[in-house]
Amino acid sequence: MEVSKFLKKHYKHFNAASLIDAAEGYKTHLNNGGKMLVTLAGAMSTAEMGIILAEMIRQDKIHAISCTGANLEEDIFNLVAHDFYERVPHYRELSAADEEELLSRHLNRVTDTCIPEEEAMRRLEHTVLKYWVKADEAGESYFPHEFFYQILLSGDLEQYYQIDPKNSWMLEAAKKNLPIICPGWEDSTLGNIYAGHVISGDVKNVHTVKTGIQYMMELAEWYTQTAKEESTIGFFQIGGGIAGDFPICVVPMLHQDLQRDGVPLWGYFAQISDSTTSYGSYSGAVPNEKITWGKLGKDTPKYMIESDATIVAPLIFALVLDM
Repeated sequence: MEVSKFLKKHYKHFNAASLIDAAEGYKTHLNNGGKMLVTLAGAMSTAEMGIILAEMIRQDKIHAISCTGANLEEDIFNLVAHDFYERVPHYRELSAADEEELLSRHLNRVTDTCIPEEEAMRRLEHTVLKYWVKADEAGESYFPHEFFYQILLSGDLEQYYQIDPKNSWMLEAAKKNLPIICPGWEDSTLGNIYAGHVISGDVKNVHTVKTGIQYMMELAEWYTQTAKEESTIGFFQIGGGIAGDFPICVVPMLHQDLQRDGVPLWGYFAQISDSTTSYGSYSGAVPNEKITWGKLGKDTPKYMIESDATIVAPLIFALVLDM
């Protein structure tokens, strides 16, 4: 049975029904001429979300992405070092000594998956450093994702590819020059590495890599121009944190801080989260809270699926793709 038919037959109530509703709302939004921004928190790239995310990008179901620095780089880590990853299905049983043994082998654990430092992180570092230094010496500056786009499109890493390139969402995004927002990129492996190279003097100007404030300015421009051309822009949020909170704030910023009229609110909102509603938590806040911040309106279609995004997101995307 096709995935879509199976889901529509069996997913009738509770979070299962919310999953269907969110997917149908996503399709309706696109069919009405809207665009969609997708946010990636957590370790979705290491969870190999790229397999279906790349297809969503190929089929123009995603028009911009906001993600953490980890998701930006970890898709490329997986692209060039997949065969060196180690899965640890019994990770809940690991002792502190077991964790130290992984450290001694230069394996960095993300839940049940270990990223190999030398083959993934250092391999990408050796390449990206050349691009950082070249831009620095030329007095140029680029966003973190733009450096990755340059590298991917140059073919410099092709000799290391260990998965089918069509399953890399970053490579697909690079081909389309997809708008990417990466707030807090400094909080990533490559962000730490970049800081080290600035401290050591390999990169002279810290602003060779553009910052989060410039990302917000870029997002404001994209949102304003896209909202002029299309009916509305939707917001599909995987997880919570800065990947979601940063970009959704562009609307109240345009309204309240720039005093601009005629800028529409987000036209669709859905979130997959396993964070329970709690005291002051953004990740666990119900969508209606966003009305008070000028992000969503009372009539904005809103969906909340309380579940594991690694399970739910591929199913929603499968529905959107009519798989």
